[in-house]
Amino acid sequence: MPSKLVSLGHSETASQQPTAQGCLCPEGSMLKGLLPNSDEEPVPCLGSPAAGGHQGPERSPELPLDTPEQVSNEDPRAQARPFTPKPPPPRPRLERALSLDEKGWRKRRFRTSREDLTVRNGASPSGGSLQDEVPGTPARSGSPPCLSASLQEIPTARRAPGSGGPSSWGNCLSGMISTSLDLLHREGASAGSTPRLASLLSPRPLPAMARNMASEGLRTANKVDPDHADYKLRLQARLFRAHSSLGPGRPPSPLAYDDCSLHSSRSTFSLLAPIRAKDVRSRSYLEGSLLATGALMGADELARYFPDRSVALFVATWNMQGQKELPPNLDELLLPAEADLAQDLYVVGVQEGCSDRREWEARLQETLGPHYVMLYSAAHGALYMAVLIRRDLIWFCSEVESSTVTTRIVSQIKTKGALGVSFTFFGTSLLFITSHFTSGDGKVGERLVDYSKTVQGLALPKNVPDTSPYRSDAADVTTRFDEVFWFGDFNFRLSGGRAAVEAILKQDLSSSVQALLQHDQLTREMQRGSIFKGFQEPDIHFLPSYKFDVGKDSYDTTSKQRTPSYTDRILYRSRHQGDICPVKYSSCPGVRTSDHRPVYGLFRVKVRPGRDNIPLAAGKFDRDLYLLGIKRRISREIQRQQALKSQHASAICTVS
Repeated sequence: MPSKLVSLGHSETASQQPTAQGCLCPEGSMLKGLLPNSDEEPVPCLGSPAAGGHQGPERSPELPLDTPEQVSNEDPRAQARPFTPKPPPPRPRLERALSLDEKGWRKRRFRTSREDLTVRNGASPSGGSLQDEVPGTPARSGSPPCLSASLQEIPTARRAPGSGGPSSWGNCLSGMISTSLDLLHREGASAGSTPRLASLLSPRPLPAMARNMASEGLRTANKVDPDHADYKLRLQARLFRAHSSLGPGRPPSPLAYDDCSLHSSRSTFSLLAPIRAKDVRSRSYLEGSLLATGALMGADELARYFPDRSVALFVATWNMQGQKELPPNLDELLLPAEADLAQDLYVVGVQEGCSDRREWEARLQETLGPHYVMLYSAAHGALYMAVLIRRDLIWFCSEVESSTVTTRIVSQIKTKGALGVSFTFFGTSLLFITSHFTSGDGKVGERLVDYSKTVQGLALPKNVPDTSPYRSDAADVTTRFDEVFWFGDFNFRLSGGRAAVEAILKQDLSSSVQALLQHDQLTREMQRGSIFKGFQEPDIHFLPSYKFDVGKDSYDTTSKQRTPSYTDRILYRSRHQGDICPVKYSSCPGVRTSDHRPVYGLFRVKVRPGRDNIPLAAGKFDRDLYLLGIKRRISREIQRQQALKSQHASAICTVS
């Protein structure tokens, strides 16, 4: 009895500084208990049942130091022995009490791959945890016996070597996890136990393991179990390729794979499509059929690059008025702000082009950068056309052909006429025509004649075979191609006079455009069927592109007082209905170096697989122009950085 009273007195003395070996009771007193890393046997708290049904032996090795009443005054050794108080232990960390489900979840451990293979071979009929495999092993709880309290202490002191009891590291780790588990349980109860939370908390068996090393279960890149609810969504996110033709609603490209099996010798980060050796042995890449496996222009190759079988096309027309000065920046023309992604194919036609055609083409290459190459460029007097394509798509183009027509009586003066460029992309034939028709408000008949001369005079295609010869007409070049885009300065005006047009322009933009188109000569002639038969035009939502004062936003203020008109247009025609889908049709009001504003259109064009037995371009492009554009971009970036440095160096702080 004296020893017990002394122990209780000691605990009351130390109640102001709780230790890791105490249990917090409602009255605020600290009773001596047992934690997992303690060397003593458990002593139940007041008001709680005894752990194990018995009470361990009482040991008080520190009693002589803590109770001076038992030290005799006659003992000289006891008087000479100094008393060194022990420093208080660190303040314990507190956590929420664990429920029975959490304790059971913490003790669960899943089998490894080797153990799972052993089970599949019939070596052990155990279940999914070690508790099922070893039924005789008693469950050892890492929590103190007084779990009825709302808070419990986490032991921080290390175990004495050779002491019994559960592992302190395992209990510490499980204690760190317990708070998160408690929060998960509480959130799941408040949210109605969502399927995602249920899938996290409920134990699930591992996927079946195959003994073959090429098994899906042994691939290290599969970070998520295949039977998980969102496995397919995560897999698609890894396979998604950022490409202009692959939007959020399109299927993932098969160019990227995510397996690390022993049968694969390529990098998991490569976007290149795998090529099987048997495909290389079985066929020639110079000859192929439409449905041949691995054909260069076939359906398999088309599906790799364009799963939706549609290519993004940019078409622009601009009458430069023969100005030598080019805009300082062509981003507004080639990379409009409305388009989030760059297009796959760029076709730019120019009328009354600048005197230095090479400089114009170099500016186009410099603006689009190294991702694009100049597939083809042609000229007919002051008519220029440039075709730029993504560099990884040049292998799927046929030879590019061109033809010209002069509409003036004197053929040596090539300011009016047409220039046509055609080629086959996969199995779809494309024709691009840029024209400059006769000018003048009342010369509608002359412009109709220019159109007839163009459709009859363009000798295309030449060597590339027609994809649908039974639909072709020898008298009309536009019937010999699948997709046709005709753009340029057609010079059709707005009738009614300048005063009437200016009065309409003062109205709201949407209403004024519709009112102006009622006076448009081209719209009237197309409705009559006298020009551009079978062609369509996207809806117009921009102001007339002609005629402006150079460098200003005001229409013609000279003595001629020309009527504002929609002279610059883009029209399209398709053999198959719905193959061409206009996305954007607008002008560039910020480009003011000419009396015309550039007009551009964004389209989605359907592409079909083709055959390899056609004259291929085989990756041909303007290499010198490509290198020149790269050098200009590098030098421009260096100049920009130097300008920034000079601005920082010239900044001087003055104190007045």
